[in-house]
Amino acid sequence: MGRVRRITSRGNPLVARFRDAARGRGPDGTVLLDGAHLVSEAIRSRVALEIVAIVDTTIDSALHDMEAIAARSGAEIVRVPATVMAAMSPVRQPSGIVALANVNRAELDNALAHQMSLLLVLDGVQDAGNVGAIIRAAEACGATAVVTTRGTADPFGWKALRGAMGSTFRVPVASCASVEDVVERLRNRGIRVLATVPRGGTPLPLCNFRQPIAVLLGSEGAGLSDELIARADEQISIPMRAPVESLNVAVSAALVLYEASNQRAGDVAVS
Repeated sequence: MGRVRRITSRGNPLVARFRDAARGRGPDGTVLLDGAHLVSEAIRSRVALEIVAIVDTTIDSALHDMEAIAARSGAEIVRVPATVMAAMSPVRQPSGIVALANVNRAELDNALAHQMSLLLVLDGVQDAGNVGAIIRAAEACGATAVVTTRGTADPFGWKALRGAMGSTFRVPVASCASVEDVVERLRNRGIRVLATVPRGGTPLPLCNFRQPIAVLLGSEGAGLSDELIARADEQISIPMRAPVESLNVAVSAALVLYEASNQRAGDVAVS
């Protein structure tokens, strides 16, 4: 059983650990999980919880159940007043539970190793909420991994973790500073690289996803660079009715993944 203790001061060193983790500065590699849903998903996915803090005035039975389960798994349990919870949680209206956890980050080579890869490669996707939503869509549609590169929000930051709603615990997520290096490794493994462009590419329904595929997605404003688009094996576009010319990057990722999932499900049904 994990230990249970109570702290009452916002100046406690543990509060500083939670704040550092919220800024992405956790020196020990731990990440911050905020909210009952995310902590519950972590428990369900057998993520190693180090510390779970719960507001001591809660009457929510679900939170108490999570506290008991986390304690049985070996996590330290800390009960805090609402004022301290407000300092530990990065959100304006804390849900009453936060945790520090150790979440495995995938190695790039392992993320690329699936025989029938369906990968997403994010280059410069700056909004953490979009990164989280993309990882959520990746799990929903059977993607084999997500790779983040330069300028992309940390997929293990608290905002991205909340946006992924637990999918980061189950989908391999790897990082590499150089997107060019990722593309080269994809080529070496025989994985076809598709670049998403707003218009002029192969219409999404005509793309062949029944092969190892990696889809490149660019930043919210500028999209993919011309140089990176030129490195791809094929350009793909989502057909849109005028006057709409572009979609949110997370929406685009979901539509591409949905098409890929449908095509691959059809192959399974035929076989």
